[in-house]
Amino acid sequence: MENNKNKVLKLSTAGNVDDGKSTLIGRLLHDTNSLPKDKLDAIKQSSKQKGYDYLDFSLATDGLVAEREQGITIDVAHIYFSTPNRSYIIADTPGHVEYTRNMVTGASTSQVSVILIDARKGVTEQTKRHFFINNLLQTKDIIVAVNKMDLIDYNQEKYQDIINDFKALAAQVNYKKSNITYIPISALHGDNVVNTSPQMKWYQAETLLSYLENLQPKNNTTSASARFQVQTVIRPKTEEFHDFRGFAGKLKGGELNVGDPVTILPSGKTSSIKTISFFNQAYSSASAGSAITISLHDEVNVSRGDLIVKSDQLPKSAKNIKANICWMDNQALTATSTYFLQHGVKRVKAKVKNILHKISIDNFSQIETSDALTMNEFGNIEIQLAQPLHYDTYAENKENGAFILIDAKTNTTAGVGFIA
Repeated sequence: MENNKNKVLKLSTAGNVDDGKSTLIGRLLHDTNSLPKDKLDAIKQSSKQKGYDYLDFSLATDGLVAEREQGITIDVAHIYFSTPNRSYIIADTPGHVEYTRNMVTGASTSQVSVILIDARKGVTEQTKRHFFINNLLQTKDIIVAVNKMDLIDYNQEKYQDIINDFKALAAQVNYKKSNITYIPISALHGDNVVNTSPQMKWYQAETLLSYLENLQPKNNTTSASARFQVQTVIRPKTEEFHDFRGFAGKLKGGELNVGDPVTILPSGKTSSIKTISFFNQAYSSASAGSAITISLHDEVNVSRGDLIVKSDQLPKSAKNIKANICWMDNQALTATSTYFLQHGVKRVKAKVKNILHKISIDNFSQIETSDALTMNEFGNIEIQLAQPLHYDTYAENKENGAFILIDAKTNTTAGVGFIA
């Protein structure tokens, strides 16, 4: 096993209502000894009061009162736990159709998605919807967990029928680089979640946790071009650092090295990297995901929101872009609507020129004529910007290829987009 100690794995769960997402997470917490004693005692007491002859682990994650009362997940709950091998952050996302936007939010920052399927129901419309979203987000690793195997007597043939249906679904999509793994489980009884199931000796592969422990997530940021957007300009003006002028931010893709020739956008000015540091520690290079401060050899004007890139790796630049979008606002998106487009820390005025087509997330088809997108709908749109945007496509660099649209009047997040 490759050592993953101290490596954080971010995963999201998805599935129909009552497919057992919260129960699965509760089981993971319980079987890895990650539940605090008071939480476990509360679960035991509540399960007893309800007359259950088992522990209702879903109570471990449903934090809102409305969730506990209805037995459903509404908000995106983030759960943290660790094993001796690695740390985990789980985004427990809602299963309801009306909370599709919440699922997009949870899955967008995850490296792995666990899609649950009720073994009694098989692949449903909501299964298709959740797979479509992960496909749109280009999730590299997807685990299809066929849950409630105990309710079909751990039948291998029925399990295989579900897998065949899902494989047929996966064959329909455009993005085919996802690594899809299939695991039969019973979250309620713990079969193949943390421990191997004695009920399914026909399944010889890894349990869910074992798979996660060994997983080396695929990530396109390391192979992407270096993109460093300035979050803040640092001028200490102290005696020791009287002339220091540094630029702090997060490296989104690739690698930067001391001495690299760089170009500052949008000005187009050029320089080279003088230093790379994190607090008071100096480095000769930095890789994707690093929060760093860099300084340049030349006194060039750099401001918050500017993009620093290697001079031989310039991004695309345009005032008109096309993007897939998930609409999140009560107010429908229509052509000629105006918003602020937030691209990292840079914000520009934007106007929706055209809704090119709506995307059916039930069967992956395009609906060519559409005047509007309503909440939780997906579409492909054309946007006109007041200033050029320096970007990569979402396929090339997720962080530099994604944006949000903000309602200028209410300042609410109206939609999330993925540049095509």
